[in-house]
Amino acid sequence: MPRKIKVLGMKRKREHKTNYYKRLKLLKGRRTRLVVRVFSRSILGQFVDYAPKGDKVIVGVNSISLRDLGWQYNCCNLPSAYLAGLMLGKKGLEKGVKDAILDMGFHRSVPGSRVFAFVKGVIDAGVSVPISEEMLPKDSRLRGEHIAGYLKSAPKAQFTRYKKLKKMDIVKDFETVKGKILDGK
Repeated sequence: MPRKIKVLGMKRKREHKTNYYKRLKLLKGRRTRLVVRVFSRSILGQFVDYAPKGDKVIVGVNSISLRDLGWQYNCCNLPSAYLAGLMLGKKGLEKGVKDAILDMGFHRSVPGSRVFAFVKGVIDAGVSVPISEEMLPKDSRLRGEHIAGYLKSAPKAQFTRYKKLKKMDIVKDFETVKGKILDGK
């Protein structure tokens, strides 16, 4: 009795790494893609162009690289996402990227999230990304005022490491690092 042959789907689809339906729609636009991926400890952003033999990364930034500019806080919060996006936008402009289209992969589209904070940084750097203003986070959240406000109201025993860092200064440190990025350091 003959056995039925099991047909496997595409490997990257099975591993939940690539949404081919969404990818095809993005590639039909023939524009540079702004790829944003959020991990538990960092945020990765890249400008990517399509090539028949494989996508070509024009330039990429990881939020951990903010540590080189003096950022001593978490590299996966809203302020660090904005700063990493600003850094990617500046590097992209140097490489000739003028406009891009957002590629979020499997991430859900949540207004005011870290993905959209990253996109706001890219837009503020001067790269054109078509996106609704309603999706972008408020400026007070981008500066980290919500983090400083929460830590002021937190009990003394909690967050001892953050108290040593003087987390209430996150807004001032945000402006310092933003200035360094815009100055090109």
